[in-house]
Amino acid sequence: MGKSPIPGLALTAGAVVAAWFANRMWPALSPLTAAVVLGVLAANLLPASVMTAARPGLQIAAKRVMRLGIVLLGLQLALGDVLKLGWQMLVLVVAVVFATFFGTQWLGRRMGLPGRQPLLIATGFAICGASAVAAMEGVTRRPGESEDDPDPVLAVALVTLCGSLAILVLPLLRGPLGLHDPAVFGHWVGASVHDVGQVVAASSSGGATAVNAAVVVKLMRVAMLAPMVAGTAVAWRRRAAGAQPDEAVAAPVTTSVRSKVLAGVGAGSSGSSGSAGHVDQAPAAGVAAAATDHPSSSAKHPPIVPLFVAGFLAMIAIRTAGALPASTLGAAKQLQDLLLAGGMFGLGTGVRLRELARTGAKPLALGLASWALIASAAYIGVRLTS
Repeated sequence: MGKSPIPGLALTAGAVVAAWFANRMWPALSPLTAAVVLGVLAANLLPASVMTAARPGLQIAAKRVMRLGIVLLGLQLALGDVLKLGWQMLVLVVAVVFATFFGTQWLGRRMGLPGRQPLLIATGFAICGASAVAAMEGVTRRPGESEDDPDPVLAVALVTLCGSLAILVLPLLRGPLGLHDPAVFGHWVGASVHDVGQVVAASSSGGATAVNAAVVVKLMRVAMLAPMVAGTAVAWRRRAAGAQPDEAVAAPVTTSVRSKVLAGVGAGSSGSSGSAGHVDQAPAAGVAAAATDHPSSSAKHPPIVPLFVAGFLAMIAIRTAGALPASTLGAAKQLQDLLLAGGMFGLGTGVRLRELARTGAKPLALGLASWALIASAAYIGVRLTS
């Protein structure tokens, strides 16, 4: 019988309330940022027994609750608002997103960052921060990977850090960069800052005109979430299919042996001898088992367009059609923030500071470089189109 998710969901609800009050006290602090911080604190300060009991509910928060929030995020975007900006701004947003997305990945690989770190960091900085990281993580997780993978949390932490710095730095650069027009300043902020709350805070020094311009441009980047996630899912699936013939014999045997060894370690000394005996068996048995296991594992790959991404697109269509009154949209925005905050708390509880410290300075350097890249690309684009 599985463990109850209630303790974890109750802990998540309490954290969301605390994050909400923190935002009321310090408006510059996004509820999502506060929720991530609270999650990290809970993971590293609460007793291990508490976190073990809460784990099932926290996993639900980090995945299902987060994805519901991403679906509702689509109600923030109406295609009419995007089209009013003209084709030049559309080209600017697409160019900035692509340059940051692929440039960050290239730089991350050159720096030697492992696994999905370059991809997830690039996604967070290029598109829409923590929500984009969560969406991309969902379609690139390989079958059998741990639910406590630190890579998405690391990406969220870097996006949160740089986005918070942007709230302070970008208004100071407005004068020296010659962005005196509030709308132009708003376009730059919207094209270069990651989280919607951070965009509002960073552009607020330019007044309502700057804030409105920044939010619309930011939501254009949010609209890039679905095609970028779907395209990446296709690329990862093709890569896995291309590697399958080469790995069909060797890789599954290694996985089979590794799983037996890990099972022995988890079972203690009494299980280790049995595992060792199994490893010493003829390789043909391992190959035969691999041949039957491999197709089933490939069938577990996520769909090219996940259900929550389809829901996100459906919400954009509903908003564009004007089917919902302003009061409903306002309530949906409040619910979206609550759900995303709950998801961020769940992600934050996967951070182990000691393990994070072992990653070294390279991820931080990549995050700062990605921030500089998107800010520079957005500035060049804004100057060319204004």
